[in-house]
Parts: sequence; structure tokens; C-alpha cells
Amino acid sequence: MAIRQGLLALLSQGPRYGYQLRAEFEASTGATWPLNIGQVYTTLSRLERDGLVSPGEQDEQGRVVYSITEAGLAEMARWFGTPVAQADRPRDELVIKLALAVTAAADVRPIIQAQRTATMRTLQEFVRAKRASVESPAQRLVLDSMIFQAEAEQRWLDHCEAVLTASPRTPDSQAQGSRTQGSQAQDPQTQETDS
Repeated sequence: MAIRQGLLALLSQGPRYGYQLRAEFEASTGATWPLNIGQVYTTLSRLERDGLVSPGEQDEQGRVVYSITEAGLAEMARWFGTPVAQADRPRDELVIKLALAVTAAADVRPIIQAQRTATMRTLQEFVRAKRASVESPAQRLVLDSMIFQAEAEQRWLDHCEAVLTASPRTPDSQAQGSRTQGSQAQDPQTQETDS
């Protein structure tokens, strides 16, 4: 998620200064994405440069209050209206780690078990946070999403373990299997048909 669009969404509710934006961003996301105040002010400077926000006068405490512009509202509406593509999400380091461990013929079981333990601990933290959360729909949605993702990761780890236990193959035998499958695809006589 782009921080800039998140700040625009908050500013669409009315003018705010940097610390307010940071606090409301973290509250809205259930504190799952902590922001550095420097990130907030750097982003506000870029939003101002791009004509998406405008700074107001300083208040009595020296804080500058920012307002969203018409262009900022249009950018926020565009963001809300655009689906998030899988390619827009960061790479999944766990998937890469397991794929490379299998390729390197490492024992993947301890890697899976360590991740399963860590994921279960994280899942429990999310469930506790959800129980303790104020009745904020935004926080509940974020925490529900994180709970679902942790549960899906647990299922995927179970699947990885089952697949690797059922067919403990080395990278060399996998390459040989790929060559065999490739030759079968070229020879229609060897293909099985579904009836």
C-alpha cells in the first residue's frame, strides 16, 4: 500500500497535521503498519509538490495543517477504484526461501517447522489484538485480513510438508522428471487420457 494514498484518504476527512496523520494511520490499520514521523512529513512534502495537498498556516504550536486538494481527491478516488494486482505486492520471502532450500537440497522440514511456530505465534497475537480492539471497523478489517493470511500460511506450510514428504526428490531427479515429462508431451502415444 502506498503511504501517500493512505494519507490522502485521511485528509479527505478534514485538515490534519503530521502527528495526527501518523496516529490516525496507525489506528486505522490496527498498528500493523507503524509509520515513522519522518515518512509522514516526507510524503506530505511530495504530495504538496504534486499538487495533491496544500499546507495551511501554522497553528499556535507551530504545526502546519494540511488539506487535500481537488487533484488529491481525484487521486484518492482513482486509488480506491483500482484493484490491487498480485504483481503490485512485495515478493514473498518465505516462498523464495523454501524454493531455494529445495533447490539446494537442504532439509526443508526444520525451516517449515520454525516458520509454522512463528506463524502460529503471530496468529495468536492477531487474535488477542482483535479481542482487545475497540469496536473500530477499520481495525477489525485489518486484523481479520492478517488472521486470514496467517491461517492461509499455516495451510500452505502443511501442504509444503505433505508434498515434500510424499516425494523427497533431489534437484537432479526433478530435472530428469521434467525432461521425461517434456518427451511425453511430444509423444501423444504416451499421454494418458481422461475418460
